[in-house]
Amino acid sequence: MPLNKKLQKFSATVRSVELGTGDKTTTLGGGNTYPFYTFDNPTANPAKIGIEISDLGLADEPDCIKEFYAGCETVVDMAKKAVTVEGADFLVLKLIGGDPNGENKSIEELVEVAKAVADAVDFPLVVEGCKNVEKDAQLLAKVAEALQGKNVLLMSAKEENYKNVGAAAGLAYDQLLGAESAVDINLAKQLNVLIKQLGVDPGKVVMNVGSAAAGYGFDYCISTLDRVKGAALGQSDDSLLMPIITPVADETWSVKEASASEEDVPEWGSVVERAIDMEITTAVACLSCGSDAVILKHPTSIATVSAMIKALV
Repeated sequence: MPLNKKLQKFSATVRSVELGTGDKTTTLGGGNTYPFYTFDNPTANPAKIGIEISDLGLADEPDCIKEFYAGCETVVDMAKKAVTVEGADFLVLKLIGGDPNGENKSIEELVEVAKAVADAVDFPLVVEGCKNVEKDAQLLAKVAEALQGKNVLLMSAKEENYKNVGAAAGLAYDQLLGAESAVDINLAKQLNVLIKQLGVDPGKVVMNVGSAAAGYGFDYCISTLDRVKGAALGQSDDSLLMPIITPVADETWSVKEASASEEDVPEWGSVVERAIDMEITTAVACLSCGSDAVILKHPTSIATVSAMIKALV
């Protein structure tokens, strides 16, 4: 019997958000099908991959990451090496040294790091704060000012500090804004509405709806991704038609499967292979459920996920 294919067509399209400037600009979002449903419609913009580095350099990185960046003496050196990785579409600079419960670096020092990296590499840039909402409210506003004209994405504006971060990034200095919520479609939608009411152009907003490592409450993460994408396309919900970015590396490199030594659990095999496998598995699942971009750390993970994206689209 002949197969009568019934294409699933949506009237809505996820907004396209351009990150970076010049020849190196990359586009997030822009799709109007479920992830990798190329049989319904061609993929406008394939999913993108970011490579992550930190202002702390290699101090807290696993040995396999230190090996890759061997010879890099500064964060700028790391940035220059990172942008050469096959499959990486943008660079992510985490300013975790600003955490008041950690090194508590000054805002001025961190802004100088961000400026140095942005000036050193001709590559789309995402800047992430230290995850302290009070510090990030001040820090990301200053970074937005210092990097004016670079069209960077600032992560993340949360419900507690979106007014400060949004006013600086989305209004005063014309940057892109990351909206971070806690694994709940209603919280994601509410934050997007608040940011829009602030006056920020929805076309300059990228969502981070939450993340987790595979096996660690991951069903909540992927079901939220799936629900957000379904509501955006199926219901033409304008408050959810923003691209989604998921910081995978943040979650996967800290779990025991990726960090427990081979001496402690020899039956688990190579710690490097475990960590890379965890990062790849989590990233692929996130992309399959609705993420338009993922943030990874290891070059092998990035090359593998990039190859998968190219094969499917």
